[in-house]
Amino acid sequence: MDGHSNSSLRDYGLGLPHGPNMTGEHVATQNYTAMDPNERDIFNHLILPDDSYNSEGVYWADMPLGKRLAFNNSVDSAEARKELSQIGRMMKKDPLSPIGWYTRNAVIPGAGLLLEGYVLFSVGNLGPLLSAGFPACWGKYTICNKTWTQALTYLEVAGIIVGQILVGIIGDYIGRRWGLIQDAVIMFVGLLMLTAAWGVTQNGWVICYAWSLFFYSVGVGGEYPMTATAAMENAVGAGKVSTRQDRLHRGRNVVSAFLMQGWGQFFNQVILCLLLLIFHSGKGGPPYDEKVVQWVYRVSFAIPAVGTLWLVYYRTYKMQAASKQLAIQKKKSNVTGYDVQSLKLTFTYFGWRVFATAGAWFANDVFFYGNKLFQSQFIKAISPHDTSVMTGWLWNLLNIGVSLVGYYLASFLIDNKAYGRKWMMIVGFLGDFLCFVIPAFNYHYYSTVGVHKFQAMYFISSFFNQFGPNCVSFIVAAEVYPTSVRATAHGFSAAWGKLGALVAAVMYNYITIEQRFYVVPWFGLAGALITFVWLPDTTGLDLKEQERRWAYIRQGREEDYHGVAIHPQHLSLWERMRGVGKHYDPQADYDQKVAEMRGEWEVAQARKAEEKAGGDVYDDDEFSDDVSSYFQRTGTPSLKGNVAPSLRESEKIAY
Repeated sequence: MDGHSNSSLRDYGLGLPHGPNMTGEHVATQNYTAMDPNERDIFNHLILPDDSYNSEGVYWADMPLGKRLAFNNSVDSAEARKELSQIGRMMKKDPLSPIGWYTRNAVIPGAGLLLEGYVLFSVGNLGPLLSAGFPACWGKYTICNKTWTQALTYLEVAGIIVGQILVGIIGDYIGRRWGLIQDAVIMFVGLLMLTAAWGVTQNGWVICYAWSLFFYSVGVGGEYPMTATAAMENAVGAGKVSTRQDRLHRGRNVVSAFLMQGWGQFFNQVILCLLLLIFHSGKGGPPYDEKVVQWVYRVSFAIPAVGTLWLVYYRTYKMQAASKQLAIQKKKSNVTGYDVQSLKLTFTYFGWRVFATAGAWFANDVFFYGNKLFQSQFIKAISPHDTSVMTGWLWNLLNIGVSLVGYYLASFLIDNKAYGRKWMMIVGFLGDFLCFVIPAFNYHYYSTVGVHKFQAMYFISSFFNQFGPNCVSFIVAAEVYPTSVRATAHGFSAAWGKLGALVAAVMYNYITIEQRFYVVPWFGLAGALITFVWLPDTTGLDLKEQERRWAYIRQGREEDYHGVAIHPQHLSLWERMRGVGKHYDPQADYDQKVAEMRGEWEVAQARKAEEKAGGDVYDDDEFSDDVSSYFQRTGTPSLKGNVAPSLRESEKIAY
């Protein structure tokens, strides 16, 4: 062992147990209080960002309630003024530039969900038209097999489940970019199949339609883990300093992409209304000719095929850095291929989180997909004597509008630390519970005399579903897990959600509308309970802190991590009861971060020496002069100057 052997203890800031630092020279326990004011300011800027810590270095969640609310309100207000000022400058330069910014940062990241939302919910929207145009097949089932017509919904949900699990694993194994490309290709081919679906008999058409939808749905399922992880990780910086964007707007970024699903539903319904008017001679009411129905059906699927082909191009040539964060974390963990160790550790350490994200999503999708897949039947309860397909579509358009309000309000408040993910989920579940349980026990009144009250509660439930569990489940199923298995965990949780949709699809075929209102509310109550007990609140948590904690867990040193990822604010009630946060120590964490930065600095110095020896020009802008001066001044004699070249960049803890 050479004279620089002590430096190996600095690689991760995780050394073996040692005795007291009698001389003050031991690298792992160096005294960091000998900073001059400039050095202290630099380190505080790097380690204690002013959007999460006050001027005394106190984390926002450690402040008394009054000060916490005042601090967070001050940060949010300053950020809002900054963004409004930026929008004003953009509009002054080009009035349409904010639209371009929104397109780049929300529409394009969520384009896959917009397209799949259009197609996925067209099944429920087209159902009444197919029944009216082909009554012997889709209505009375005299020439078509009833089981196959019902299997349409089952195969749709089954395809989504396959895609969520399969593409989630592929996304963590090969990378986010290839998962995104694969999804787009599958959806494009699936749309060609849906547009051209036919058979020698109408029952053959139903079977072809069902399997085409299954194939398309595999791509739809993959969109969930890929869009969530890509939208989330694009906001995370790769260097020493985490981005404000990640801490303050990560939830908004992800939900802004996710809510494109709502716009997909909106455009599908609008286009179906327009196509029916175009091919039905300007009329929306019955009778509906078979050719009219065929034209509406096929053109409605051909339109999104064009957008999906563009999506294949865009993801292939314009999203080449989509896997960057995953590659960085694999390199630091010295992992190639799929990180099996992290997957095992995830179920060991975060097993109850898996239960929370999967269980809450299951409960939510009994509400969400059950309502969407059978929305025509619900709306028929509101207008029981109207036989026009257009009437039901217009009611649904209003319902989608209400949902979009919920989507956008969720994107505005999901990063608010006083409300945030967890309470948004709980309130949304309880809101849905109340909206369904009230009419359940007096259904006759609400479906007749009190039909307008019934209608209002149905629409309000759509609002609370988006301003609650539907949006929140999408983001938390990704951000409560480490990068290396994030897509897998998200896909697994989403698959359990679709099992909830499958339960609803099967169950609703065998019970009446009134009975559905007896069954469904309790899933809302169960979802609220699961969220309250087992789901951690990641609002305001820096994802790089979560990666730091995960690095310690992978090394079997969980108790040596002292940062905010184990602050009680960011742990579930169950985790707090188990004592997961007992090692939280802000001062020890500060010292650890300085030590880890020292390790990074030493690696940079070693690389600098190697490159100089090879005649290369070294770009030394990674560390400020004050940081470099401090590490040079306070290092042990053996570390002043060159350091051991054996230090590897892949052996650092990231933060």
